[in-house]
Amino acid sequence: MSVAGIAPGGTGHVGTRLREWRRRRRFSQMELALETGVSTRHLSFIETGRSRPGRDMVLALAGVLDVPLRERNVLLASAGFAPVFPEHSLDDPALADIRSAVASVLAAHDPFPALAVDRHWSLVLANDALSSLIDGVDPGLLQPPVNVLRLSVHPGGLASRIVNFEEWRDHLVQRLLRQVEASGDAVLADLAEELRAYPVPGGTARTDATAGACEGIVTPLHLATGEGVLSLFSTTTVFGTPVDVMLSELAIEAFFPADAGTGDRLRRLASKRGRG
Repeated sequence: MSVAGIAPGGTGHVGTRLREWRRRRRFSQMELALETGVSTRHLSFIETGRSRPGRDMVLALAGVLDVPLRERNVLLASAGFAPVFPEHSLDDPALADIRSAVASVLAAHDPFPALAVDRHWSLVLANDALSSLIDGVDPGLLQPPVNVLRLSVHPGGLASRIVNFEEWRDHLVQRLLRQVEASGDAVLADLAEELRAYPVPGGTARTDATAGACEGIVTPLHLATGEGVLSLFSTTTVFGTPVDVMLSELAIEAFFPADAGTGDRLRRLASKRGRG
């Protein structure tokens, strides 16, 4: 086990960091002061460094601002306090039951693909159905850590098989930008720019065969396979009450068929895996 964040006394003025989070969350000083039960004068003194907040005050302000657990540790360290939110690896024996639960959810979703990713979209776990979708991609993209968004739209990944490539890539970029807005994570910002820069493969325009699937409801992924085009939409599941940094950042992405034909094709792919 490790404790996430920087060491106590690390770089960064806690007041400056709190002000950045307040502005990111679009709170005025008065609104934040009312929510936390402190005076605007005291909050102003904290943000300008004229007053040093106590540990409970840092946690209270971070809670109202919905600061991610990883960044709450950074705020505490910046104020001179030890971080309080632990960070385990999913392989840690302390999380054996959690890992088993995640693996069970993924396995139960088969024959439809599902995977678990960390805060930077690196693959943590996946079910067997995913293997049917990534067959034939550049082996270099499958070297850990596998970034599933890069794998999706990289020229050596699934790009040439995504029928609605531009639509799907734009969806991923916009999703990343929303995460950046919420988290301030520079790694995600760089990843968004990387995805945006990937070229459009030839022959990836939307076709009449896929245009109707979930049209106007969700952004589907239309992926060409040996069984035909799969039309998929996804849902995201997160832990509801995590106090561990890794768990707070873990997400399960589950794909569902957007039409009956896709469901049949995925079942056929699963049958072939079983025979293999």
